[in-house]
Amino acid sequence: MDKEHQSLMRKDTLLTHLGSHPRDNHGAVNPPVYHASTITFPTVAARDAARAKKFEGVTYGRSGTPTMFALEEALAGVEGGYRAMLVSSGLAAITVALLAFVKAGDHVLVADTVYGPCRNLCEKVLKRFGVEVTYYDPLIGGGIAALIQPNTRVVYCESPGSLTFEIQDIPAIAAAAHARGVKVLHDNTWGTPYFFPSFERGVDVSIHAATKYIVGHSDAMLGAIVTNQECFLPVRQSMADLGYCAGPDDVYFGLRGLRTMAVRLKQHQENALSVATWLRDRPEVAEVLYPALPGAPGHELWKRDFLGACGLFSIVLHPAAKPGVDAMLDGMRLFAMGASWGGFESLILPSHPEDLRTATKWQGAGPVLRLHIGLEDPADLIADLADGFQRMAATNRAAAAE
Repeated sequence: MDKEHQSLMRKDTLLTHLGSHPRDNHGAVNPPVYHASTITFPTVAARDAARAKKFEGVTYGRSGTPTMFALEEALAGVEGGYRAMLVSSGLAAITVALLAFVKAGDHVLVADTVYGPCRNLCEKVLKRFGVEVTYYDPLIGGGIAALIQPNTRVVYCESPGSLTFEIQDIPAIAAAAHARGVKVLHDNTWGTPYFFPSFERGVDVSIHAATKYIVGHSDAMLGAIVTNQECFLPVRQSMADLGYCAGPDDVYFGLRGLRTMAVRLKQHQENALSVATWLRDRPEVAEVLYPALPGAPGHELWKRDFLGACGLFSIVLHPAAKPGVDAMLDGMRLFAMGASWGGFESLILPSHPEDLRTATKWQGAGPVLRLHIGLEDPADLIADLADGFQRMAATNRAAAAE
């Protein structure tokens, strides 16, 4: 599909067709999986010509294959970026993107609600290499201008924030950052290329744990970085310098998952809204942290900047003793306990946002549970949660009677 026709197509069409080149692959709709390390050339001149085209074409397995290029083309086109890159995980994508723009003596601003491993990278790697890190209140908006120093190179956003789902005012942050020549990086895993148009909102580099909704089936590890034109070469060079790449089979799973991402996301959102609405009225629940739910924190900003929502959110319980919460979680039939999210199955985990904050303080009424609402019938998920609340109440009653 040429660029002129691509600009006229809507996202669902792009998801279906971008990166698919049947004429180049004997008519096959899905690009084949290329397992390759060594790439040979017939002449010295051919090898020199290929190497002269930096980060273009097939020159070595780690540098990219037609399978990788197909998914990169599709991701960039759907999100509206210039180019995309694939690495082995979401954390690898974060690492590549941050290290592309900082050196010893530089300063970065990082949302206080970022993904825990991202904070770990900042604390254990960036600071060790002489990069100063300041965490900021995710609700700061344009006020971030006051935190930008002469040596600030990056504002790193994640919206919604991990565990507590604060929506950041990305356009306001981007305007303040760009006025001072600072790049804006954004973890867009929750929003996905489908529901959050990063580059229309001022983002320079969009980062994805493609493991989640892009793959969509909890069976592959994959990270993706999409950039504007200015940032492509620094990020691609960082990726090459660090030696990152993605496995061919995981790339294929990502490409296949991308084709159905739109319909899956719409169902995840519909199911999540049903469950979140039910949870809001439960006596055990103090608050539902799902930006797509009317009245939830950040709902108005979400409605302004996002085109939809995925199935991940948290609930804050009223004060409850740990044995009761454990009994609730231990007996779930449909909600599994496990890291990650974005697959077809529902998940539930206890979380402790108070352990991660430094610039802000988390003050929830009681325990926090993070839920991923999968593709099961929401009525069955609600029944599973209702039984869980009954177990929690019974266990706490028994404990109080002792």
